[in-house]
Amino acid sequence: MVLGLSLPAFTLLHVAISLIAIAMGIVFFAALGRGRWLGTLGSLFILFTVLTSVTGFFFPPKPIGPPFIFAVVSLVLLAIAHYANTVARVRGFWWQVFIVTALAAQWLNMVVLVVQSYQKIPALHRIAPTGSEPAVLLTQGAVLLVILFFGWTSFRKPGAVPAR
Repeated sequence: MVLGLSLPAFTLLHVAISLIAIAMGIVFFAALGRGRWLGTLGSLFILFTVLTSVTGFFFPPKPIGPPFIFAVVSLVLLAIAHYANTVARVRGFWWQVFIVTALAAQWLNMVVLVVQSYQKIPALHRIAPTGSEPAVLLTQGAVLLVILFFGWTSFRKPGAVPAR
């Protein structure tokens, strides 16, 4: 039992939170790349991404490894992004800080999505049973290109900075 839920139910909740965070991040950064600031969605993206990392800590203990390190790094990035968004109000230098930290957190979520997909989805697992096959590396490369594209388009549209 985890937080009153069976482990499969808690896992389902964690996955749902993670997928919502990833989807919100994609929509938020796609809009930002078109010069539109969706502040509420950006804040929800940060919240759900924090929840993704936090709920990951509730799984049965394992040795400290990549999942734990990713979660800690993500939480640090999200704390900085949250500060840049709410306290510094994404003005001046904090605009770039927000983009870089929020996108880095999105990238970490998407890296985990790819790894978990190849481990848990039978059709993908058959393609890459060890997780180190070229298909996984190509998918991770595509994810990185998407994140870099979002960063590039976000920096090209400084008009998206919210007027506060």
